[in-house]
Order: sequence, then C-alpha cells, then structure tokens
Amino acid sequence: MSEPRLKARILVQAILRRYDQEAIPAYIRRSGDPDAGAVMLKVALGPQEAILLSQARDAEGRAGWLRLGGQEHLDEAAAEALIEKAVHRDPDLYVIEVEDAKGRILVEGRML
Repeated sequence: MSEPRLKARILVQAILRRYDQEAIPAYIRRSGDPDAGAVMLKVALGPQEAILLSQARDAEGRAGWLRLGGQEHLDEAAAEALIEKAVHRDPDLYVIEVEDAKGRILVEGRML
C-alpha cells in the first residue's frame, strides 16, 4: 500500500521555503499541475555542472528522490536534455532550480 500523496504545489512551496531558510537561491522554473504534478529538482553547481533529482516511489509505494543521469554530477547540456525529455513525457511536471555550488540537497525523503 502506498503512502498518501502531498499535492504538488504544497511540496514545491515546502522545498522553496527550505532553501530560503538556508539563504540558497531557488525558484520554480516550470509550473506543473498544482494537485498531481511530479517534481524535478535541478541543483546548479556552477555554469557547467548540475545535480538532477526526480520525485519517485519505490516498489512499496514510498516516496523518495531518484538521482538522474547515472552519475553524481551532470554537465549542463545533459541535465537540460533530461529535463526537456521529462517535460515532453509529463506536461504536468514541476521543475525547481537551485543555485548552490555546494550541491546541498534539502528535500524530504530518502534517495532511491
């Protein structure tokens, strides 16, 4: 049985607030469906590297985050290509972008 789902807009606002509390610039780059949209998080480490995470669920339905791209850091072009592909596949997707050279991941949930 899966856990209850938090509405996307509430999750997005919670993520933005968490980064704001640490004085780390974060913004909604793309708005999705406010109730049922999935969330993707891009942490820009600088002009050429990024970390890309996507909201996901494990086999038991528990929420978490999945690191995309198969490596710890992606180059900017690869991150942007993955975002475009995800948006094409899911037009309800939210995309949050964070600018943090330290690469801090301040989201609730475990890494899958």
